[in-house]
Amino acid sequence: MRRRVFQVPDGAPLVGSIAFGLIDRGTNLIQVRPSSYCPMSCIFCSTDAGPKSRWRQAEYLVDLEPLIDSFKDIVRFKGEHRIEAHIDTVGDPFTYPRIVDLVQALSEVKGVNVISVQTHGPLLNEHLLDELSEAGLSRINLSIDALDPELARKLAGNEWYDVERVMELARYIVENTRIDLLIAPVWVPTINDSEMPKIIRFAIEIGAGKRWPPLGIQKYEAHRRGRRPPKVRAMRWREFYAQLRRWEREFGVKQILRRSDFGIHKRPALPIEHQVGEKLWVRVIGPGWLKGEVIAVERRRPRRIITVVGVNPEEVPPETIMRVEIIRNKHNIYLARPTP
Repeated sequence: MRRRVFQVPDGAPLVGSIAFGLIDRGTNLIQVRPSSYCPMSCIFCSTDAGPKSRWRQAEYLVDLEPLIDSFKDIVRFKGEHRIEAHIDTVGDPFTYPRIVDLVQALSEVKGVNVISVQTHGPLLNEHLLDELSEAGLSRINLSIDALDPELARKLAGNEWYDVERVMELARYIVENTRIDLLIAPVWVPTINDSEMPKIIRFAIEIGAGKRWPPLGIQKYEAHRRGRRPPKVRAMRWREFYAQLRRWEREFGVKQILRRSDFGIHKRPALPIEHQVGEKLWVRVIGPGWLKGEVIAVERRRPRRIITVVGVNPEEVPPETIMRVEIIRNKHNIYLARPTP
C-alpha cells in the first residue's frame, strides 16, 4: 500500500509524537525516531508497519540537524552524563538515509556514552556495519525470530527476507566490529516456540553480548492496531518469566533482563506542557500517522506535537486552525480531539 512520506517541517517540535522525533520516559535513555518506515510486514508487528499496513496513512522523515539540536536540549535538561540514545522507531531505523551521520552526531553530544539501535536487519551489510562501528554505535538489538528460513519468512510477512544472511551479519558484528550484539527475538506462542532454544544456542555460539546480555527475548503482545496472527494468544507474564527461568538454568545465560543490566535509571522527565482536559487552539501541520488523524501544534506557542484524532485529514488540511481538547499526555506524547 502506497503512503505519503511526510518530511517534518523545519521549526516543528520534535517531542510529542509516538511516530517520529524524540521520546523521554523519565530515564537516562532517550528514544530517537528519525524515520517511521519499515520494509517488512511482520505478522505480529505491534505498530502495523511495512507495505501491508492497514492503519497507517503517512510515514515520516526528520532532518538530521533539528533532530540533533532537540536531542541536545533534552540531554542538557537531564544532565550531560550517562545518556543512552536508543534509535528504535516504529519501523526500521535503517530506512533513514543518514543513519551513519545520525550515529556520528549522537556520539559527539556531550554526556552520551551509549548509542543503541533496534532492527530486524534486512537492510544491513558489512560496509554499513563497518561505518556504524567507526561512527560510534555501541549496540545492535537484532531481532531474529526464527532460524528456519521458511518460518522466518512467514514471521516477516514477505518472501524476500533472508534470515541466513542476517545470521551471517550477526557473526560479522561480533567478529569484525566494535559493536556489541544482543539477539532480541519476539516469541510468538504456537508459531516459533521451538525456535527459541535454537536462537539462544546461536547467540551463545557466536559470542553475542560482551558488554551487555547476549539475549533479550521479547513477549508478543496483541495491540489494538497491531497485527494479530490467527489463533495466537498472548502469554501471561507469569508463564513467560517461568519459561525464561527454565532457559536460564538450561543454558546458563541470563534471560530475565532488568533496566539495571543496561545502566538505565530514573532521570528527571521533561515537563508536561498540556494537561488532560485542557482546551487550546492548534494549527494543523500535516497528516497523522494513522487514518483519521492529523498532527498539529499549539497556535501561539508550538512546543509539542499534538496528534488530533477523530478527524478527516481532507477536511482539515495544513494551516487549518482548530480547537481541541487534550485526552492523553503520558510521556509527553499528546493526543487530542476536536472540541467546540
